[in-house]
Amino acid sequence: MYKRTPDYPPHIESYFGTDRPLWSVMIPVYNCFNYLEEALESVLKQALEIELMQIEVIDDCSTDGNVEKLVNDIGKGRVAYYRQKANSGSLRNFESCINRSKGEYIHLLHGDDRIETGFYETIGTLFQDYPEAGAAFTNFNYIDHKSDIVSVKNESILGTQGLIPNFVNKIAFRQLIQPPAIVVRRTTYEKLGSFYAVHYGEDWEMWTRIASKFPIAYSPQYLASYRFNHDTGLSHESFRTGQNVTDVMKVINIIQNYLPEHKRSKIKKASLVYYAKYCVKVANGLLLNNKKAAFLQIKGAWNMNKDFTTLYWIIRFYGMYIIRYKQIENIIRGRKKEHN
Repeated sequence: MYKRTPDYPPHIESYFGTDRPLWSVMIPVYNCFNYLEEALESVLKQALEIELMQIEVIDDCSTDGNVEKLVNDIGKGRVAYYRQKANSGSLRNFESCINRSKGEYIHLLHGDDRIETGFYETIGTLFQDYPEAGAAFTNFNYIDHKSDIVSVKNESILGTQGLIPNFVNKIAFRQLIQPPAIVVRRTTYEKLGSFYAVHYGEDWEMWTRIASKFPIAYSPQYLASYRFNHDTGLSHESFRTGQNVTDVMKVINIIQNYLPEHKRSKIKKASLVYYAKYCVKVANGLLLNNKKAAFLQIKGAWNMNKDFTTLYWIIRFYGMYIIRYKQIENIIRGRKKEHN
């Protein structure tokens, strides 16, 4: 039975075609029209010849613009376009991307993200130097809706490029990779399957699953850019409804299966503490524009982890709420005086 949210990792068939490139850059899109041109241009600036690199946009029935025309105009025949017969949801669209890929290395570049100069060269070197790696990734920037790099700075996992020791224990604690930064061997997906279970945190589960079975190669260079805090993203919608809380708790439970039994309890507790605090931070960001969503995040944080640490952050949130309410009240009073 077909389900938009698979209960198990969908199987990926092996590819035996003779027209096999080294790379497959697969770009899943759904209603990210305003950012797609930037994503495509970031790939085309460093694309290898067509025999070495497949580039294809997989459109999950977008409604915000003529995606096919944009792909043809920007790609000029270099970028293939495929449109789903019906909207299938992000997980099934990722699955289609992987199944349609032909290359040895698969880069799932979301249509609202981008890569920086040198990304494919660096990832290629990592795979050559560490052939045992099931995936390879670089450090990454965060960009806003204007495509400006924000001040959030990721700490390097390693000082120099190489295989990350005991990476499964590190990534099982919290998400350390954003999608534009990672490339996965096709044989890795063929062995482990595609994305499943949730629509928020599905990538965290996938990278942890890979790390439990394969070494992961890494470069500390900032060669990918992940866009956040824009209204058309899936993350924004999950924050609005509180679905992110449910999904994260489900992912945390799934991840326990990838860990040695003696480490599960400690890592799970640390994850719950971390993501409870994260939910409070999300609530702070939502407070002015969507008070209902902000309080859903606070409720989720408390359900996730009921201890003094979470209580402290929730009390801080309510303190900020009162302060902001008074500020808004003073502004309203000031405007009334001006009118009088």
